[in-house]
Amino acid sequence: MGILNVTPDSFSDGGKWIDPDTAASHALEMQAQGADFLDIGAQSTRPGHIEISPEEELARLTPVLERLRGNLHIPVSIDTYFPQVARKTLALGAQIINDVSGIFSEEMAQVIRDSGAGWIVMHTGGGTADTQEAYPEGVVSHVRSFFETMVQKAVHFGISEHALCLDPGIGFGKSYEENLTLIRETGSLRLPGYALLVGVSRKRVVGQATGVEKAENRVIGTVAANVAAIAGRCDILRVHDVLECVESAKMADAIFRQPAEGDTEADG
Repeated sequence: MGILNVTPDSFSDGGKWIDPDTAASHALEMQAQGADFLDIGAQSTRPGHIEISPEEELARLTPVLERLRGNLHIPVSIDTYFPQVARKTLALGAQIINDVSGIFSEEMAQVIRDSGAGWIVMHTGGGTADTQEAYPEGVVSHVRSFFETMVQKAVHFGISEHALCLDPGIGFGKSYEENLTLIRETGSLRLPGYALLVGVSRKRVVGQATGVEKAENRVIGTVAANVAAIAGRCDILRVHDVLECVESAKMADAIFRQPAEGDTEADG
């Protein structure tokens, strides 16, 4: 899943794709590089970000979606927690809502149910980088319990299990150690029948582990974390650097996922 931030203040590439024509061009580039999905966000979720209104979100998203219509052939996800933004962008051709609110909103659930869209549900939590024991029961158990609760509410509301995708929210309300634990224990987060997304691309945890300060230079660390998530059988990786992540994911798939029977190759 390629990331397209049409924001002036995202932690990694804020302002780079704020122009609708430039944003649309980059979206098509990510498609050509092998992205299976595109996730467009118009509001930064970095620490200390300034929240914008639903109207401002739509003002940033609409021209990009209009330029992509008929040209982009992969599903589009919209990163928003505003139901009115979800409703409007789905009408403009988006097919998935990436909801980072961390709560079950009946208004958002109604939009998802009525539209038949996909819904990425993310755990945010209450911990911070300075909170080492935000989850007394353990972060993996806590996140898995959150997933189970959200799934139960969504299905009870009439949303198909096939519409749901679960995201542990790496970097959201978790310490460095907790983030590493979630990546390491990706396989323990899976709920049977539900897709699992991991988004660690260029995040602070990568910088902390590698010592790379500039977010845009954290590609190698991102790839390493992605491979760990693939080993844990995650289904979707949310990434900035599509070309590098697609190639490394193919190799990781070849190693960790069952190859076709009788598929052999010799190097000579």
